Amino acid sequence: MTQKDLAERVGVTRQTIVAIENAKYSPTLELAILISRVFDKPLEAVFDIEDAS
Repeated sequence: MTQKDLAERVGVTRQTIVAIENAKYSPTLELAILISRVFDKPLEAVFDIEDAS
C-alpha cells in the first residue's frame, strides 16, 4: 500500500502519513485507530509507543 493509498483511506494527506512515519507528527487517537483498522492490527502492533515514565 502506498502512502497516498493509506492517506486516502483514513482521510488525511500523504504528507501527514510521511510525517507520522518519520516521527515528526503524532496522530490523534482517532487517526491512529483508523490506521490500525486499515491494517487489521491492534494499535500496539502498528505504533511503537514509548513509555513516558
